[in-house]
Amino acid sequence: MPFRHEALFYAGKDDFVRRAGGFLRDAVEAEEPAFVVVGAAKIALLREELGDAAAGVQFADMAEVGANPARIIPAWREFVTRSAPTGRRLRGVGEPISPGRTAAELAECERHESLLNFAFAGSPSWWLLCPYDTEALDPAVLEEARRTHPFVLEDGASRESADYYGLGAIGAPFAEPLSEPPASALELAFGDGPLEALRWLVGRAAADAGLVASRAADFVLAVHELATNTVRHGGGRGMLRLWREPDALICEVSDAGRLDHPLAGRERPLAGQPGGRGLWLVNQLCDLAQIRCFADGSVVRLHMRLA
Repeated sequence: MPFRHEALFYAGKDDFVRRAGGFLRDAVEAEEPAFVVVGAAKIALLREELGDAAAGVQFADMAEVGANPARIIPAWREFVTRSAPTGRRLRGVGEPISPGRTAAELAECERHESLLNFAFAGSPSWWLLCPYDTEALDPAVLEEARRTHPFVLEDGASRESADYYGLGAIGAPFAEPLSEPPASALELAFGDGPLEALRWLVGRAAADAGLVASRAADFVLAVHELATNTVRHGGGRGMLRLWREPDALICEVSDAGRLDHPLAGRERPLAGQPGGRGLWLVNQLCDLAQIRCFADGSVVRLHMRLA
């Protein structure tokens, strides 16, 4: 059985526990490795529902694993790599989308759900169930789930999704528009030269926004990595835009380069690998990274929460 990526539409807490719990109990009884990445409250509910069988399931808090959605695919890959030698089918339950997500986080969660199909095409046999709460989520989110999942489980019936994007569309450069930066955003053009002014500007903005020293340093390093990538691979020059929103400090780097690899920033670099570390590092340092590739170049927008 190839990778099966299925959206589970459930209605409220009790329905979630019943459906996800039954899925996991079947895994334990079949001695299939199972990994659950959901919120802490739901982990507690599933442990209670499964009882002693919970010992046969691995759990991780989505708030820790997937606060930045780009970190979720690496976690699933670690599970698959670790568990595939058993020779048994694998099972997973992952719920990245919840009502508390910001609009930017939601967009990246939906991109993540789409990229799962690309990341695990041809992988060892496993079944990933992605729960969606029909009582708490906007109908537009549920409709998008039908497009990002090849299968949908709804009202107890599983079927192929007629709306699924397909791997061709998923693997194409991602060009969903980003909101326009505010007119008050600071701008700095940079090129093939020292980046001290860029680092100073970002560091000053981070301090003024109240970021603690360690997070301010992380933000400066992440922006520096983006600017360095621009100089090396993005045509040698780019534009930095920097602004503050009520809950986050945001920095955007744009250039004339192309970011065509769908999983850029979501694949852990191999030891000795000559490149590919910049966007990975950015996703480890920042709370959110939005990567877009347009006809005239690429944009990476970084978010650092203020609280």
